[in-house]
Amino acid sequence: MAASGSYEIRTYGCQMNMHDSERLAGLLEEAGYRRAASGTTPDVVVFNTCAVRENADNRLYGNLGQLLPVKNAHPGMQIAVGGCLAQKDRDVITARAPWVDVVFGTHNVGSLPVLLERARVQQRAQVEIVESLERFPSVLPARRESAYSAWVAISVGCNNTCTFCIVPSLRGREEDRRPGDVLAEIRALVADGVVEVTLLGQNVNSYGTAFGDRLAFGKLLRTCGEIEGLERVRFTSPHPRDFTDDVIEAMAQTPNVMPQLHMPLQSGSDAVLRAMRRAYRRDKYLGILGKVRAAIPEAAITTDIIVGFPGETEDDFADTLDLVRRARFAGAFTFRYSIRPGTPAAAMDAQVPPEVVQERYERLTALVEETSLDGNRGFAGREVEVLVADGEGRKDEATHRMSGRARDNRLVHFAPAGARPRPGDLVTTVVTRAAPHYLIADDGPRTVRRTAGGDAWAARRENAGATAGACRPGDPGAATPVLIGMPAVGRPA
Repeated sequence: MAASGSYEIRTYGCQMNMHDSERLAGLLEEAGYRRAASGTTPDVVVFNTCAVRENADNRLYGNLGQLLPVKNAHPGMQIAVGGCLAQKDRDVITARAPWVDVVFGTHNVGSLPVLLERARVQQRAQVEIVESLERFPSVLPARRESAYSAWVAISVGCNNTCTFCIVPSLRGREEDRRPGDVLAEIRALVADGVVEVTLLGQNVNSYGTAFGDRLAFGKLLRTCGEIEGLERVRFTSPHPRDFTDDVIEAMAQTPNVMPQLHMPLQSGSDAVLRAMRRAYRRDKYLGILGKVRAAIPEAAITTDIIVGFPGETEDDFADTLDLVRRARFAGAFTFRYSIRPGTPAAAMDAQVPPEVVQERYERLTALVEETSLDGNRGFAGREVEVLVADGEGRKDEATHRMSGRARDNRLVHFAPAGARPRPGDLVTTVVTRAAPHYLIADDGPRTVRRTAGGDAWAARRENAGATAGACRPGDPGAATPVLIGMPAVGRPA
């Protein structure tokens, strides 16, 4: 079968996986494949996997098992597995699921089309895992999902050694892109109608270490403020150890850098943070939040928290609850700790019983909902600027509301009233009600500002299937989409 069939990509995990999936889509389309229509059986199914999320391997093998009868019924169908789990498990995947045709790692995403062709010709599985990055993913072709917002990777890999995390061994040491390359990509995106970018890295505020400039991230934020037409800049994720005052100053002084910060906490207990090898303590974390709020009073701060790390006592957990109350988070990703083979934490004594982890998890999520609702209620009667989103309001279709993100990244559902704004346009509206995870504006927009992002969305919609294919960075449209959510930009880090 020539490379002219259809494909489907199933993505699990963090923003890096989503970034890679858009590169995979671009590579496949450049090789002659087309995206499979809804309800059809693809000729190629690609699993882009995660090794961090709970039960990641069970989820993968369950899905592979469901695909076996489909593949048997469709001769020539191919299945590929890539991402972090593929990097970790290597030959295990083809041993457990011998009907898989291709296994590739995090460092050789660009090999997928060649490996599919080789598997087709040789009629046997191809496993290719390399140990270091071959090409920075941003040089690969991409198929962006959003016309008006984009991921821009500034680094890959991680130099931290957190005891619960396997990412550094799978993604490798941190490698930074040169600022000129990053800015060139952003300018090309803006020329194509993108109005919002999210700067992406495993640890964005250590950016610049590789080329000897520890102030590089703050400088990058300030330079983004000079790009005409770039309405919004976000970033994820910083590490508290590396968070410096110059970054806070750059956030406060650069108008298009949004008043939003997602900064992983993981635990409010110094003893647990020490066991996690997190290289900061609760007082430092709270001190950073205090500086951010002093410089940017309207900032919404979100976080990641792990419950039930080995050795966590009730007193340790109480420290986490206390910090959550003090921090007044706008939202949080909360995780039950589970063993990740290959991490130091997996071999630690005093693993917390699952029933204790669950009970603590429920208390934590209840507190997070309480604090986020309290913060959201403070928006009643306030005017907010919303970047209209495509598809985020589906759960509210019965009321015909549209949805989007406020400057601080809170999700806002609003009545469109009058002329409906387009995804990518900016509206101002007044909040009338609040829930723990979103705001509601019942009276519709006060103003609607049509943007280049809305124009780009309309053009893509008009030309759907004709011009929304693969492109290369530096060409119009080459980047990856913003994952929007509250918190939009978090993962265990």
